[in-house]
Amino acid sequence: MLPLDLKEFQEKVSTHLRPWQRSFQFWVRAVDIYTGYKVFQVRVNFEKDAEKREAMWEKQHEVAQIGKPACASCVGEKAHTAIRPHAAYNAIKVVLEKELGQGVDEVFDRFDINPLGSASIAQVHRELDSKIQHPGVQDLMMTDIRNLQAFALYMQKTDIKFDLYSVTKEMEKQIGYEFNFLREADAMENIRRFLRVLVMEYIDGIPILKLGDEMAKRGINPGGKLAAAAKAGPALLSSLWLNILKSLTLAYGQMILRSGFFHADPHPGNILICRGSDVALLDYGQVKDLPEQLRLGYASLVLAIADNDPIKASESYRELGIDTLSKCEDEQKEMLRLAQTMFDTKLPPGVTMLQPFSEESSIKKIAVQAFPEELFSVLRTVHLLRGLSVGLGINYSCAEQWRPIAEEALYLAGRLKEIPNFAALCQESG
Repeated sequence: MLPLDLKEFQEKVSTHLRPWQRSFQFWVRAVDIYTGYKVFQVRVNFEKDAEKREAMWEKQHEVAQIGKPACASCVGEKAHTAIRPHAAYNAIKVVLEKELGQGVDEVFDRFDINPLGSASIAQVHRELDSKIQHPGVQDLMMTDIRNLQAFALYMQKTDIKFDLYSVTKEMEKQIGYEFNFLREADAMENIRRFLRVLVMEYIDGIPILKLGDEMAKRGINPGGKLAAAAKAGPALLSSLWLNILKSLTLAYGQMILRSGFFHADPHPGNILICRGSDVALLDYGQVKDLPEQLRLGYASLVLAIADNDPIKASESYRELGIDTLSKCEDEQKEMLRLAQTMFDTKLPPGVTMLQPFSEESSIKKIAVQAFPEELFSVLRTVHLLRGLSVGLGINYSCAEQWRPIAEEALYLAGRLKEIPNFAALCQESG
């Protein structure tokens, strides 16, 4: 057994070296994926047939996905509860007793050392109805963000003409908030009042990615395209998924467009399905309070997307402070396409997969020179919702569902004389 002073010295050295090891892992993996795309970009340019180019890009994305989990772990991406290992009980016990001022055995009659779930920042135990931060994780995640910011600066100067650095600055702010559990508690209370939901209690539900497995246990025969991911009958499951997507996107439309205060982390690990298509949102570490000007500007953009109005889309971009530089002849048409690509769950006509490196992509044709940091959480939320929609084979538009809510927001602000879809709004609001 090592002497105590030697053991402490080794732990200090390990703690000091960990950020350097983390950075090395990040750059090795990032360079490998980026180089693969650059080599492929040269190859695909020799193919003249558009459909074949599309197929080649899809195959390349599939190859890149193999390396994504490893790379994602280096940039602090929040993992699903079933993926991330939990911290050792001894480490958690030290944190608990320091915060509580008493021994675990003095506070709890029984404490299950195995957590209900674990993510990158914290893990959840039934006895606490709360989360415990993993020791030392904040320093590592800030290291990840610094590396990501450096990579973003390089990318926006070379390949992707988009203000990626502003996006990463907002990521830095939001991830920093996740370590403030008092702020998270206040956020849950605010959203509870708005959506009339109960939070920070044990919720008996099924993680959204495991819903198909649960249905299969109940004797529903697997089959069809959706069944490959969820293992359930395609007709029944398609209807169920559509109802779930409607419930989820309606909740986000109300949060973003009515109050501007919203849960900004709807990745699959944070979504539980309860009775029928009822949806429960977990983890309020990332919430956003959108400034009034951006809330109303985004409401205008939602209407532009829902109405396929390129002129209104261009005006909304300017109102939101999104500075663009056109590199194409049909600027307004491409601006609408860019708005659909960025801010709707339904992909633009003719697009089956986002390809930022492709010469035909909107990002290549319309350079985004400045992007407001405050709007990143909306962008991220829409793309996470799109991931659920497209991944399930449902081409579903959040902009179309949000149109009446956006009209209501603009009407109450005095920017619309009437609400054209008032009946639809009343129906959506129940």
